[in-house]
Amino acid sequence: MKTKAPVPESEPESGGTGQGRLKIYLVPNLFTAGNLFCGFLALTRIVEADLGTATHAVVIKEALFYILLACIFDLLDGRVARLGGYESPFGREFDSLADIVSFGVAPAFLVHRIVLKDVFVLHPEVGWFIASLYVICGAFRLARFNCLAAEAGTGGGKYFLGFPIPAAAGMVASLTLFMLWWDEKEFRVGLWRFALPVILVFLSAMMVSEVKYPTFKKVNWRTQHPFVKTLIIVLLVGMLVILWKKILPVAAPFLFVGYLLYGFVRPFISRRLQREIEVDDEPDDDESSANSSAA
Repeated sequence: MKTKAPVPESEPESGGTGQGRLKIYLVPNLFTAGNLFCGFLALTRIVEADLGTATHAVVIKEALFYILLACIFDLLDGRVARLGGYESPFGREFDSLADIVSFGVAPAFLVHRIVLKDVFVLHPEVGWFIASLYVICGAFRLARFNCLAAEAGTGGGKYFLGFPIPAAAGMVASLTLFMLWWDEKEFRVGLWRFALPVILVFLSAMMVSEVKYPTFKKVNWRTQHPFVKTLIIVLLVGMLVILWKKILPVAAPFLFVGYLLYGFVRPFISRRLQREIEVDDEPDDDESSANSSAA
């Protein structure tokens, strides 16, 4: 006697009522969409820039601004998700897709367009390789984070494993902005044009490294010394708003370079000083976060 084959159940969609329904939260994903939108605008402005005209620097600066703005959106989406308890696998995957465009493809294409193609005129394939290496390492880093986060059942711990791709993009954008500012001041460029290709290769290696960086996810807003910290933050924000055109090209590179170097000196400083720098009053436990990583 023939038995009827069981009919497979259909996969639940985001609008269904099953247990597998996707959790898609509006506000964090809006920030992630803003991140992706800024990455697209940056690519658009880079393509539209006519490097043969005197106004190309203005267009490139707009592209750099969009990359840095994408960094801010990326910073906000995670914070909003954690504060509201809105973390979800969908948000993590969407964030990674946005990151590879805004912080992978856009910075690599930018450096290739304004630096690499001129540095490697006789061997353009070298420039292609360096730019693609940055994108591939960035994608590898994001994929590694998603896999580890899925295994651990969390979005990451207190530490980034490897240099975060938004920080890498911010460093590339800020250094490019600094070079444009340097050129506008008519300072001697010399061999500085070779710096960005070397930095791009170094950042590619750092993104897939196992050097730990603080995530600043667990910032203690109820600090015991709020007055001093609040005053410092207000003064810094005020200076940035008023003098951003003069301060940003110089201050931004120092900020990202300082964060990059901190990963190397961190193992050699006391845990008390680490907690003060990383604004975290919880006990430091490197062992519990050994498998933690983040984009």
